Order: sequence, then C-alpha cells, then structure tokens
Amino acid sequence: MEALCQVLAALLALGVLCGAQPVKFHDCGSKTGEIKTVDITPCPSEPCELHKGQTYNVNVTFTSATTSQTSEAVVHGILGGIPLRFHIPNADGCKSGIQCPIQNKQNYNYINSLPIKQDYPSVKLVVEWELKDDNDTDLFCWMVPVEIVS
Repeated sequence: MEALCQVLAALLALGVLCGAQPVKFHDCGSKTGEIKTVDITPCPSEPCELHKGQTYNVNVTFTSATTSQTSEAVVHGILGGIPLRFHIPNADGCKSGIQCPIQNKQNYNYINSLPIKQDYPSVKLVVEWELKDDNDTDLFCWMVPVEIVS
C-alpha cells in the first residue's frame, strides 16, 4: 500500500510539474529549509488570478536544513495586514508529496492544493504558505500576491 501511495505521489508531482507556472515569491521566514521554486497551476500571470470555485495546485521545491518526523502546513490570506486562515484539504506535509521523516540536506517536492470557495469575496490579497517542522519552525514560508475573482 505504501508503495502504491509513493507511485501516486510521484505521478501527481510529475503532472503538477508538467503544467506548473513558476511564480515570483517572497520568502517570509524560512528557517529550517531553503525554497528553490514555487509553482502554482494555473497561474499564467502575476498577481495570480484565483477564480472562485476552482482549485489551484501548489508545488514547492525546497531543501531541508533539519530533520523532522512531521510537517504541517498553515495557509493564510493576508488582507490589510490581517491574516485570515485558508482551509486546505490536507495540512499534513507527510501526505503531500514528502516522504517523512524529513532529512537534513535533502530536496523535497511539497504538493498540495488551494480550493477557492464560491463564497470568498472578490479581493486582492497576499497568500502566505508555511510548512512547519516538529519544533513549529518554518521549513519554508512564502508569500505571493493574488486576486480572487468571479
């Protein structure tokens, strides 16, 4: 079963990478990792237009600078300096393309999705995405400007 999960994760990563659009991101405090790329699919222009009712694939390539048994994602939309929590389908980084335990000096592809609900307001904001290690320290933290549209 674990082998099947690894194959499915690899296929998902390949699919995401094939259609991925690298975006310009701001590192907002990666402490125990180094971000290589952030890809959001689809995001053909910047700021990313996120259409209500659609789901966007996110792939972050990073190098860990620590070991960690677990990882947990925390996602916020920052509007007027106020962080508003975004729900993502799976906050467990170890079930999002990463084989845990996370090892020091290893490269990883973190894969997740960001659903944009119909009831979200049409607004410009900044998405902040963190992946935290066992010590609640950011393996990575990145920010990108987005616009939620109908």
